[in-house]
Amino acid sequence: MATQPNILFIMADQLRADYLGRNGHPTIKTPTIDALAAKGVNFTKAYTQAPVCGPSRMSFYTGRYAFSHGATYNNVPLKLSEKTIGDYLRPLGYRVGLVGKTHMKKDVEGMQRLGVDPESSRGVLLSECGFEPYERDDGLHPDQAVSPDLAYNNYLRGLGYDGHNPWHEWANSGEGENGEVLSGWYMRNCHLPARIPEAHSETAYTTNRAMEFIRESADAPWCLHLSYIKPHWPYIAPAPYHDMYGPEDVLPVNASEQEKANLHPVIEAFMGHDESMNFSREEVRQRVIPAYMGLITQLDDHLARLFAFLKEIGQYDNTLVVLTADHGDYLGDHWLGEKELFHEASARIPMIIHDPRPQADTTRGREDDRLIEAIDLVPTFVELAGGDVPNHILEGRSLLPLLTSGEVAQWREFAISEADYAWRKARFALDLAPDQTRAIMITDGRWKYVHYEHFRPQLFDLQQDPQEQQDLGQDEAHADQCERLEQALYDWYRQRKMRTTVSNAAVANMTGKAHARGYLFGLW
Repeated sequence: MATQPNILFIMADQLRADYLGRNGHPTIKTPTIDALAAKGVNFTKAYTQAPVCGPSRMSFYTGRYAFSHGATYNNVPLKLSEKTIGDYLRPLGYRVGLVGKTHMKKDVEGMQRLGVDPESSRGVLLSECGFEPYERDDGLHPDQAVSPDLAYNNYLRGLGYDGHNPWHEWANSGEGENGEVLSGWYMRNCHLPARIPEAHSETAYTTNRAMEFIRESADAPWCLHLSYIKPHWPYIAPAPYHDMYGPEDVLPVNASEQEKANLHPVIEAFMGHDESMNFSREEVRQRVIPAYMGLITQLDDHLARLFAFLKEIGQYDNTLVVLTADHGDYLGDHWLGEKELFHEASARIPMIIHDPRPQADTTRGREDDRLIEAIDLVPTFVELAGGDVPNHILEGRSLLPLLTSGEVAQWREFAISEADYAWRKARFALDLAPDQTRAIMITDGRWKYVHYEHFRPQLFDLQQDPQEQQDLGQDEAHADQCERLEQALYDWYRQRKMRTTVSNAAVANMTGKAHARGYLFGLW
C-alpha cells in the first residue's frame, strides 16, 4: 500500500440509487457493483447537491453547494475562482485526469478579462474543471452541434462507420426492417439494438480509454474521474443488453391519482413537459426501462473488466474506488420524466466506496444510513492524499472516518439539494421571471421539506410514506415540522462559506494582533 493511494472516481450519469441489486432491485444484474459494496461501504442515504447534470457535477468537483459555486444549471459557467479536485490534488503529486463527461461550461468571459489563453496549459485546466482532459466526452452530440474532432466519432470512423455523426447514426440508433436508421433520440426505438457491436459502444470505449490512462500513470499516484455517459439518454443499448430485460422486469410505477388530487404548482408544471407526459404512459415505461436496465448491466460488466485490469497490474489494492451518480431518473414515477426535482428517484444517488487500506477492514460490507452529500468526496480525497483540508472553502466533510472506524462524534443533521429551473418550460407555465425559479430541499433522513420561492412548501414523511405519495406541506398537524425545517434551511444559508481567500488558520493567527503590527488605533 502506497502512502498516497490512487483514486478511481466513477460516476454513471442518471443512475438511480435503487437500480442496483445491492440496493434492493429484484431482477437487475449488477454483480460487480454489488461485490464492490460487499467489500466497502454502501451509503444508502446519499444525496446530490442539485438533481441535474451540470450543477451536480460542479458540486462534486468543488466540494461546495450550488448556492456557493453559482453554476446552478447546465451550461452556466463555473467561475474561475472556484477550485476543483485537480487544484487540490495536483500540488500533492497526483496526476488528475478525466475520461468521460463533466458537463462543465468554461468561464470564457473570466478568462478574457484576466488574459488567460484557453489553449495554454493553465487555460486548458480552467476550461476542463481542473482535470487533464485525457478524453472529454459529454455524450450529447445532436447533428447540429457535433464536434468534428470528437474522439469517439474519430474512433468509429476509423473502424469504418461512416456518416456526419457516427455517435448518433451508429452508436445511438437502431435499424428498421428495411435497414433504415431509427434514431435513439426517439424512445419508441429504444428496444432495438444499437447499430454497432457491443465492443465498439460508448461504455466499452470509455473503459478502454480509462485503462490506457491508468497504464500511462505508473510513475505517480493518480486520480481518474471515470465518468460514464450511460445509462443517460438516448436510451439505446447494444446487443445482447438491448433485450436482456423485458416488461416483466419493469417495476410498478410509483404514481397515484392521490398525488394529482393535491398537486403542487411546480410539480404540475413539470408534469406538462414532454418527457413527463410520455413517461406517464405505461407503453413508454415498458419499452424504456428494459433498455435502461440493460445499459446498467453493461456498465457493471465493464467495471468487472476494469477491476480485473487493476488487479492484473497490481493496483487494485492500492486504489480507492468510488461508485456514484450525478442524479437519478424519474422513469415515470410521480407522473414525471427526467430529474431536476427532489423525490428520492431523482435526488438520492448511489454512493459506494471501497477503501483498500487495512484500517478500513472493520467497515467492509457495511450499509451506512447517515446522510451523505456529493460535496463530501473532495475533502475525502484531499485527506486520503495527505493534504490539509481547506475547511474555509470546502463545505463537505471527509468520509474517511466512516470508511475506517465508522465512528464520528457528530455527523450532519441535514442534507441539502437545490434546483434552478429557469431554463425549463415549467417557468412559462408558472409565469415566473428567470430569477424567481429557485427551489431547495432539506432532509433529516425522515422528514423531507421542499421550499419553493413564490409557492407553498412540500413536506414528506419518508418513514411512514417512503414512496412520497402524501404531501403534508399544507397539513396543519405537521406545521411544526415545516417550521422546524424552514428554520434549519435559514440556518444553513447563514453558514455558507463565502470567505474563501483567507484560511481559518490565518485568521486565527492574526486575531487581536493589530497593535503588534503597528496599528495603534484606540490607545490613549
